Amino acid sequence: MLARRLARVRQVKALSDHCQELEVALGGSLARALNYVPLTGPAAGGDRVVLNTTAVELGLGSGGYHFVCLNLQSPEAALAGEGHIMKLRYTPGQLRVLAVEEETSPHHALMTGAVSLDGLVVLVAELHSQLAPAVLTLQKEKPGVRLAYLMTDGGALPAWFSTTARRLRELGLLQSVITCGHAFGGDLEAVNVYSGLLAARHVVSAEAAIVAMGPGVAGTGTPFGYSGIEAGDNINRVYALGGRPVAVPRISFADQRERHRGLSHHTITALGRVALAPADLPLPLLPAKHQSRLEEQVSTAGLADRHRVFYVEGSLDHLRESGLSLSTMGRGLEEDPAFFLAVAAAAGHAAGLIQRGQPVR
Repeated sequence: MLARRLARVRQVKALSDHCQELEVALGGSLARALNYVPLTGPAAGGDRVVLNTTAVELGLGSGGYHFVCLNLQSPEAALAGEGHIMKLRYTPGQLRVLAVEEETSPHHALMTGAVSLDGLVVLVAELHSQLAPAVLTLQKEKPGVRLAYLMTDGGALPAWFSTTARRLRELGLLQSVITCGHAFGGDLEAVNVYSGLLAARHVVSAEAAIVAMGPGVAGTGTPFGYSGIEAGDNINRVYALGGRPVAVPRISFADQRERHRGLSHHTITALGRVALAPADLPLPLLPAKHQSRLEEQVSTAGLADRHRVFYVEGSLDHLRESGLSLSTMGRGLEEDPAFFLAVAAAAGHAAGLIQRGQPVR
């Protein structure tokens, strides 16, 4: 179930105050590892470290990184920080955080009275790779808009793993990252998505929010066995709190897997079976050979009966000009334009709702 190996640190590169990239000597070869400083302390050249090597040994992506479990040069750590909410509860890695809504939080009184999103526009995405193009489009359409990113625990749990979120914060394009559930390391911590959404509205004073898992998605090729199914639940959460959910569809005509061609079966299941509340579903206008399939999928799944469907003409020029490296499943803008046009359509539609102040229902 778990693979751990000893290694020695050769070089250290600081990605942020919270995350170090290490080059380590492991079994006669060199490998890469990530060290989360708040969890295991800073690493230095020559340190012996215990690595979790499970994902790399299984060939499961994770960026090709091992993860430091323990630095043998400093195996003990003093309890630090504030708060009493535990994340990764009842595991050897459990840690304390100061949740935005707990009694000792400076925001507790505000959160006690926070019960509505008051019409906040919330983009609900399935994949972390949809975050950057959504933010770039919102900022293009409404420059300076205050945005919050709610990172759920459907993918990577440490926010520090997301180079995308870190870069967007550095550029001032995101006002705040809120880590929800067992995800941790954001500007604010929340016990669940509901309180995270309310914190975005009332603590961050966000004008719009994006809710999506961190990097990585679990899938099994079955209708319901994938972590992105949370998108349907998140639409329900936004609606229940009086927000305006805008679904970000997953569309591709470059994916070789038939179940993901056109409108992904993940999106169809999340919107057609799991989401019980209506959402706006903006879809891109595509070349005729793809548009007919997309419209047929929407019709067959009955999505227009459950949601407000819009077809939106868009462009990728602003994404090309952003200077950011954008990709999904290893494919960039030119390899998978439909994917990015779908994100831009949803985000452009959301920006219009902010500008027009559309009612919630």
